Amino acid sequence: MTNNKRRKLYVNIGIIVLILAIVAGAWTYLASSTTKAKTDGWDKIKQQKRLTIGLDDTFIPMGFRNKQGKLVGFDVDLADATFKKLGIKVKWEPINWATKEQLLNNGQIDAIWNGYTISPARKKKVAFSIPYNHGTQVLVTLSKYNMKSFADMKGRTLGLQNASTADTQFSQYGNLLKKYVKGKPSKYDTFDKAFMDLKAGRIQGILVDSMYAGYYIDHLPDSQNYQIITGGYPTDETGVGFRKSDVQLRERVNDVLKQFQQNGKMRTLQLKWFGRADKGLK
Repeated sequence: MTNNKRRKLYVNIGIIVLILAIVAGAWTYLASSTTKAKTDGWDKIKQQKRLTIGLDDTFIPMGFRNKQGKLVGFDVDLADATFKKLGIKVKWEPINWATKEQLLNNGQIDAIWNGYTISPARKKKVAFSIPYNHGTQVLVTLSKYNMKSFADMKGRTLGLQNASTADTQFSQYGNLLKKYVKGKPSKYDTFDKAFMDLKAGRIQGILVDSMYAGYYIDHLPDSQNYQIITGGYPTDETGVGFRKSDVQLRERVNDVLKQFQQNGKMRTLQLKWFGRADKGLK
């Protein structure tokens, strides 16, 4: 064998070894990721006495910043009380709502607790707690438009939050509002930006959760300029989203939520933030 042929042989062998090393590394990474995804994280959370919850921190009244910049809201109070009972401290992590399930399942957050509507599509990605609250989707518009029903949105532009329940139900129930509005809705990463565009006239309506709409408008200085219209969207159940592998964490949260529903804690928080108690959930 000539020196040139020998050198080529060594080069080819080196390339093959390198490729095999890369493949082996990738396989090891995937295997470890799969194992991690299937591991129940409760023991680690209990040992560290903390977990991270993802939220949209503009979602009034579930989780939002008050005038002092402090994170407050119904879900903030409920989650803090739940994990205090479990001896766990909550770290709240503002997230892009469109990537919530991805952040949960890759371990960047440990739960989604933020007016998170239970749906068949979401159940494929996460495991939900028992439902603890009810809501529905409503149309918010300006009083000056004098709208009486969804039909009055004909030819007008709608806004909604990207990857929200409003986004899903707008398409799913096309016979309610979708058939009237002009073109595709404008999508926002947070609802407060949609309200800014509504006030500026860039859109003429917002499809949004009834709890958000009621609380947000009630706390505006010009609340009389806004109107809420209902139109047949189904009642939603709200739950906490967990990784499917976190069975123990979910069970412990469910136990506390049931206690709060029985001892009046849930009712107290609902009255504080919504001005009403949800009697439809046990």
